[in-house]
Amino acid sequence: MAAPVVAPVAPSVAAPAVDSGAELVRVLISLLGVVALIFFVGWLSRRAQVRVRPGGRKIRVIETMPVGIKEKVMLLEVGGTQLLVGASPTGGLRTLHVLATPVQDDATPAANAPTMRGFRDVLNQWKRS
Repeated sequence: MAAPVVAPVAPSVAAPAVDSGAELVRVLISLLGVVALIFFVGWLSRRAQVRVRPGGRKIRVIETMPVGIKEKVMLLEVGGTQLLVGASPTGGLRTLHVLATPVQDDATPAANAPTMRGFRDVLNQWKRS
């Protein structure tokens, strides 16, 4: 019978001491760098989108209303003319009606009406600045 092969045992080497405080600082700095990079890329993409539309907005969506799971009706303004348009994934866009008299835009609320600011309003205001 053959004798079992025994590998030579290497002398034990002590693991180097790890400074946990320095590691924590390194991880926090890396995390802050990644978060700063995310904000920078977001800012850069907004700047790039502004350059894509140099002439300004000619088409404005006044209001959108869902009428089904994937279908919606949109009120658009193009050059002072308002259009009621239906949008669906199967039918695409279809003009439903061209308004002879424009619908009043409630973008400016009445002075005495209380304003409720939701998360969407705060987010849109933050995006504009």
